[in-house]
Amino acid sequence: MEYVYAALILNETGEEINEDNVTGVLEAAGVDVEESRVKALVAALEDVDIEEAIETAAAAPAAGAASGGSADAAEADEADDDEADEEDAAEEAADDDDEEDGDGGEGLGELFG
Repeated sequence: MEYVYAALILNETGEEINEDNVTGVLEAAGVDVEESRVKALVAALEDVDIEEAIETAAAAPAAGAASGGSADAAEADEADDDEADEEDAAEEAADDDDEEDGDGGEGLGELFG
């Protein structure tokens, strides 16, 4: 998950999300960086508008609660799924790698000490 956090930090600071920048953030946080994971993340995020994905993700729970799970919410979810597929792939890859490494659950607390 720390790989995704690194990308979010770069996005928030207006820096380009590339292999060198992601690696730099991770190394600064004391993470043992795996080059293949960095490459996979950067490739997965290449055509993703992170700001739009964050807004979509933030709006999704509110839309589902307001509609009470109606057919309209299901249709909206299907439209949102198409937009979030690339982000989901990157997160799943990072989550899978976290599980393999046994470092799941560390989160931002571990990233910043």
